Amino acid sequence: MCEAVEEDLYAVLGASPSDSVQQLRHRYQQLALQYHPDRLGGGSSSEAESGVKKFLEADAAWRILSDQSTRRQYDLQRRARELKQDWPVDSTVYLEDMTWEQDERVYTYSCRCGGGFNISEEEVGEETQRRRQDDEEEETEEEEHSGVVVCCDTCSLSVCVTWSLHGNTQRFEPMTLPSLNTKY
Repeated sequence: MCEAVEEDLYAVLGASPSDSVQQLRHRYQQLALQYHPDRLGGGSSSEAESGVKKFLEADAAWRILSDQSTRRQYDLQRRARELKQDWPVDSTVYLEDMTWEQDERVYTYSCRCGGGFNISEEEVGEETQRRRQDDEEEETEEEEHSGVVVCCDTCSLSVCVTWSLHGNTQRFEPMTLPSLNTKY
C-alpha cells in the first residue's frame, strides 16, 4: 500500500523531469490560461472549484520548479521517495480520474499496454475505513489521502490509486430519464 502520496509536480504541469525551464513555463502558461478563475466565469460551482484547484496546483508546482535551487531540492526528495517505495509504482492515479463500471462495481483505468487497472468499490471502502480508524487513533486533523497499489491485469506495471479520506468515495446511481415516447 502506498501512504499519503505527494503529488508529482511534473505531472501537475503535464511535463517530465527532463523538460527545460522553458518547456515547464510553456506548460504552466497553458494551464494558467485554461484554469484561471477569471476565465472560468459562469460555469457550475463544482466546475469552477475544480478549475481553481487545478490552477492553484499548477501555480504551486511552477513556483517550485521554476527556481533552479528549489527544483534541484524537489528532484532529490522525489528521487529519495522513489527509492524508498516498497513496490515499483509507475504513476499515481486519482480515484476520481478512473472510470466507474456500474455492472461490475469496480473503478477501472486503462494501462498503456491495453490492459487495465481495477479496484473494487469494496476495496476502496475497506481501505478508507481502515485509514480513518488509524487517523482517529492518531487524532490527526489534516487532509489525508488513502491509496493502494494496483497491478495491471496484462503487464507488470502498477499504479498507486489514491483518494481523499474525507471526500465522498460513494457512487450514486445514475438518474433515470423519462422516455422520449412518453406522453404527458
